[in-house]
This record gives sequence, structure tokens and C-alpha cells, in this order.
Amino acid sequence: MKVGGGVVCGGSRGAAMLLGHSRAGLRCSASSPTPDHLTFIKDVAAAQPPEHLGQLVRMLQTSGESILSPGAKQGLIPLAIPLAKKSTGAVTALLRWPTAPPGMEMPVVEVRKHGVWLLAKDVDLFIHRLLIEEDAKNCPESNDELFRASADAGEKLYQRGDYAKSQISNLDVYLLKKVVGLFPDVLERKIMRHFEEGDHVSALVTGEFYTKKEHFPGFARPFVFNAEVLLRVGRNVEAKDAARGALKSPWWTLGCKYQEVAEIAQWEDEQIEYIKEKVTEEGKEEDLKKGKPPVQVALDEAAFLLDLSSVEGNWDESVERISECYKEAGLPEVARFVLYRD
Repeated sequence: MKVGGGVVCGGSRGAAMLLGHSRAGLRCSASSPTPDHLTFIKDVAAAQPPEHLGQLVRMLQTSGESILSPGAKQGLIPLAIPLAKKSTGAVTALLRWPTAPPGMEMPVVEVRKHGVWLLAKDVDLFIHRLLIEEDAKNCPESNDELFRASADAGEKLYQRGDYAKSQISNLDVYLLKKVVGLFPDVLERKIMRHFEEGDHVSALVTGEFYTKKEHFPGFARPFVFNAEVLLRVGRNVEAKDAARGALKSPWWTLGCKYQEVAEIAQWEDEQIEYIKEKVTEEGKEEDLKKGKPPVQVALDEAAFLLDLSSVEGNWDESVERISECYKEAGLPEVARFVLYRD
């Protein structure tokens, strides 16, 4: 089964009734966003809220993002717990895996049409980065506001002025050297700088480093980018293999359209047709006859349906069936969470 694959998407009019919560009780307000998000994660998502979630939400609001209700999931990948929306329309959210990979219990993501982009492996790491980036601007007025919003989390995670004291002029270099964690966009920019400098060997080495399973478990994006790196230096066979490896992870973690990766993998529609066959009654019956446990068949079906939804970025059509899959797999909390909408 794909890591974190069994998930659901879409909306249900009966979801709030199933959960036993009134919509009003969970609606978020801009003046006091924290309790609603904490309550939602505990009672609806059936998960442990990150320790400094409240500080992060206030920081996002201070940065000009509009706070969203955690149940405002219409049109979004159903595993997302919305936090805030930028003026560009991009939504910052937490990802609630059905079964989380190690070290990725509730990562911070940006929700995109075809899936999610990983911003940070956890809330603390994201807060740490936001504070460093704000400090690097050297703008005292806005600096004060964001640091005040971070409160005790900021004091714990970053000492103001450390960026200037380091005498490292490149922010990406500082993030890689000084922050306990890695960020996909920072690594990708590092690789592109190697290409700009004509250092293809370092680009290849960093691309391979990006794919190490302990760095971003459950995410396909590192393998996609590594495939692009290999293609750029003419290693087409290796690029094809890397792209096919990426498609073994959830397609909603590719960081781009499925078709872009399938082209490098030299697949047309056969993989999509294969998955469509697997979610038919005949396909599921065949897996059961081969000895696959019913729980695994249900989880696989949920994963396959989510993959298919990501191809067109249409998350709502399969939600009811995916929810049923989670119920069949013995994960009723996940089934209820993916159905919930304000």
C-alpha cells in the first residue's frame, strides 16, 4: 500500500451530524482562531494538535493571510486541515495522514489543485523558518509584529538577530546550515544554482540526496525533481526509472500534474487504466482471491481513488466511496474526518 494512501475527499451534508458537532461550535473567527483549530483537530480529525499551532495561526494572520475555518474544505484535498489563505488564493494547511509516515505526523503544506506542496515537516520547523525569513528582511516594524505573534514559540525556536550574526548572506544557505530540518523548495533552488554555475556533478549529488527516504517520507516530489535533474544531463533511462519510482508514492504528493511525470516515465494512460481496473469489483475480488486481507484491499482502494482524483484535481466526486473504504478498513475517525465540511 502507498504510504498515507487511503484517504478521502469531498463533502457530505450529513458529515456534521455524524460527528456530533454543530457547525457554529467549530467555526473559526479571525479574532480568536486558535481554539477552533485545536478543537477541530482533536474532535474531528481525531489527532493530537501540534503544540505551537496557535502561534503559527496568529503568525499567518499577522503576515496578512486570512484565517480559514478548519472545516472549509470544499474543493480541497480531503486530508487537508485549512489554516489560512494568501491573497494569491493559496491555502496553508496541515496534512492529516490516514497513517502517518515516521516524523511526518502533521506536516504544513500548501494546497494546490492536483495535491499538496510540502512547506515543512512540522509546525515548529515552519515557525522557525518564518521567523528567520522575517529577521532577514531587516524591517523592524513588521519584524516586531511577527515575533510578538510567535510568543513563547518564537523565543524557544529562534534568537532574533542570529541571522545577521552568522554573516551568511544567502538565506537558503543559512536555512540549510542552521535550521534543524530540510525544505523542498530550498533544496530545489540549491540544485538549480549548481546548474547555473555549471556544476552538474554537485547538482546530481544534491538531487540524489533530496530523495533519501528519511528526508521527506511519503512524498513523491523529491523523486520527480530528481528525474528532471537526470533528464537535464541526458541520463534519460535513469530519469525514466526515477519518474516511475515517484509514481509509486501518492500522486497528490508529486508537486505537479500527473501527466508531467508520466511523460518522463514514458507511460501514456496504462497506469491510470490499471488503477481504474483495480477499484472495480472484479479487481478487488481478484486481490481477495490472491490472499490480500480485506482491510488492505479497502485501504488500497481508497489510495487508488485519491490518486485518480488528483489527476484532474477533482477531489469531491469520490468522497463517499473513499469514506466507506476507511470504515471497512477499521478507521472510522478518518472516514468521518474526510467527509466533514462546514
